[in-house]
Amino acid sequence: MTSVQAARPGKVASLAAQRRRSAAIAWVFVAPFVLTFGVFGLIPLVSSLAMAFTDLRARDIRNPFNVNFVGFENFVAVLTDPSFQRALFNTLMFVVVGVPATLFLALVLAVLLNSVSRRAATFFRVGYYTPVITTIVAVAVVWRIMYQNTGVLNTILGWVGISGPNWLSDPNTALLAITIMAIWRNIGASMVIFLAGLRGIPADVNEAASIDGANAVQKFFRITIPMMMPTILLNTILVTTGYMQFFDEPFVMTNGGPLESTTSIALQVYNQFKYGNYSVGAAGAYVLFALVGILAIIQFRFFRQRT
Repeated sequence: MTSVQAARPGKVASLAAQRRRSAAIAWVFVAPFVLTFGVFGLIPLVSSLAMAFTDLRARDIRNPFNVNFVGFENFVAVLTDPSFQRALFNTLMFVVVGVPATLFLALVLAVLLNSVSRRAATFFRVGYYTPVITTIVAVAVVWRIMYQNTGVLNTILGWVGISGPNWLSDPNTALLAITIMAIWRNIGASMVIFLAGLRGIPADVNEAASIDGANAVQKFFRITIPMMMPTILLNTILVTTGYMQFFDEPFVMTNGGPLESTTSIALQVYNQFKYGNYSVGAAGAYVLFALVGILAIIQFRFFRQRT
């Protein structure tokens, strides 16, 4: 017993040395990500937050000691700016129309594809997902041509006796036109996630419901939707977050026009940086960050009560 007790401290020390060695090896593998995130993620994040509380402008880059602390003045300036308020309205309208439409159409397509053969589902899934991986510039150029007065859409409307609008040049239709394009482009990603959720529902549950006399509609609303709630929550947050930050579509297609009818918060923030108003742009970015966080919390609370 005495020899065993005497050997135990050595074994404990050996185990501790192995743990330290394993931790050191783990940190060697993790270090590239930690350094990359720190240099290109954490440091810019903290710097932009500090910038939002100063009066930093482009002219101050050469004279950094001229920068002053201004507190919440930039946030007040952002929230009271009519251009930002218009951008906020455009963004919310884009989200209110685009998110439900995207999720609804994606869910319908996922249900339809889940009822066909695997080979057919794969073919259509690739087709619907292709716009997601296509560069936004190419998509925007094609849709901009389609939206011209003599484009495909107005030509089709002319066949049924409808005079199509000047989609991207009319403030009343420009945002709607961009929303339609965004819905078409993002359906594929949401559809794939919904399809994965549908494939995860046990077949025994639907078979038992059929034996009990439930029809297709009852099974969809009483089995499929409740069991899909985690997937619906994930898709809702992803789509909402993406639509709140929409930038590429108006930047490429309309540059925020006409008459700021398609300017988003992200595009407004970009313009502030472009004009050299770095501190105001940083404040606008954090206002957008706060809005995205608030919407995510609301969605979590809403779906938590139904799961």
